[in-house]
Amino acid sequence: MRIISWSILVLLTLAISCTDDLPVKRGALVLQFDNRAGSADLVVGQDYQNAAGETFRINRLNYFISNIILVGDNGVYRVPADSSYFLIREEDAASQTVRLNNIPADRYTSIRFTIGVDSLRSTMDIAKRTGVLDPTQGEEGMYWTWNSGYIFFKMEGTSPAAPPAQDNRFVYHIGGFGGYDTPTLNNIRVATLPAVQGIEVVEDGATTVTIQADVLKVFQGPSTFSIANYPTVMFAPFSTSISENYSRMFSMDQITNN
Repeated sequence: MRIISWSILVLLTLAISCTDDLPVKRGALVLQFDNRAGSADLVVGQDYQNAAGETFRINRLNYFISNIILVGDNGVYRVPADSSYFLIREEDAASQTVRLNNIPADRYTSIRFTIGVDSLRSTMDIAKRTGVLDPTQGEEGMYWTWNSGYIFFKMEGTSPAAPPAQDNRFVYHIGGFGGYDTPTLNNIRVATLPAVQGIEVVEDGATTVTIQADVLKVFQGPSTFSIANYPTVMFAPFSTSISENYSRMFSMDQITNN
């Protein structure tokens, strides 16, 4: 009996070891961001109307997406931090497609991501902040040099409701991740998008998820406001109201499982 027991133990140990050594099946997940104004496609320079009845045009829309997390049937998968920072730009169609490679094959039921750049990455050595996080790139102006911090969300445009003294321009530059010794504005926001039917990532496949971002919700949400009352918001207390609004502008539209 002892010989048989030891034999079974050895076989079980070998079986577990072999299972642990099996390679994880992996595929790709493509997040396609589709900026909208309600039911209409967002077009730079085109007229839209917000909840206050104000006509406006958007000339620039940029926002950071980071720290992507997938919740699946077999657990939670966090996209590696060094590969999880993206700048979505309305004027750059290529930036609106985020491809995530080496995703474990699984059925995922929701996607979570941060809108902005977290405090840890924001305060890392410049060598750790490359690509879209490079503060020196300057082209898109997504970094406040005077405040040493990233602009998480930037929306600029024109409206008859904005002051003529500023050429009818409205400007929303939202950032701030909170402080350590001296607390500051915290506009870090997380969006969670459920996938009722599930997102199937299969081995060697590429599954596409279309995520809509409705800019009308920037003006309407927990805090509904008008351009006339808030034509310019940057590092100010009301910025937290705008970030709460835009954190709710994302929704999952279409899933294409390959």
